[in-house]
Amino acid sequence: MTFGTFDMFHPGHVYYLSEARKLGDELITIIARDVTVSKIKGRLPREKENVRLEKVWNSGIPTYVFLGSEESPYEAIYKHKPDILCFGYDQRSFNDERLEKFLKENSIQPKIIIISPFEPEKWKSSKL
Repeated sequence: MTFGTFDMFHPGHVYYLSEARKLGDELITIIARDVTVSKIKGRLPREKENVRLEKVWNSGIPTYVFLGSEESPYEAIYKHKPDILCFGYDQRSFNDERLEKFLKENSIQPKIIIISPFEPEKWKSSKL
C-alpha cells in the first residue's frame, strides 16, 4: 500500500509507485483528499483529488486506487490490512508515532518500507 498527494504527477511519483509495486502481488494506492492536503501542507493541491486519482490510475502501476478518508488517515490500512506499507523518502506527516500507535492498537503488523528518492532535486511537486 502506498499513500500520497500525487500533485502534478511526475517521474518521481512513477518511480515511487513502480518500486512499491515490485514488492507485492498487488498495489493499493491511497490518494490524499483535498481537505487533508490543506490541513497537512497549509494549502490546497494544484490539482483536484479526482484529477490526481485519475492520473495515478492511468499510470497503470497500482492495482487499485482509492481516495483516502476525510475522517481518518488510517482507515484504508484498517480496511485492507496490507502486508507492506511503502512511504516516500519525504513522507513524514503520515509515517510517525501515530501510525505506530494505530498499528499496535489494531494488531496490524505490516512491514514498513521507505522508498528512496528519484532525482529529488528535479522531481518534487513543491519544486515544479
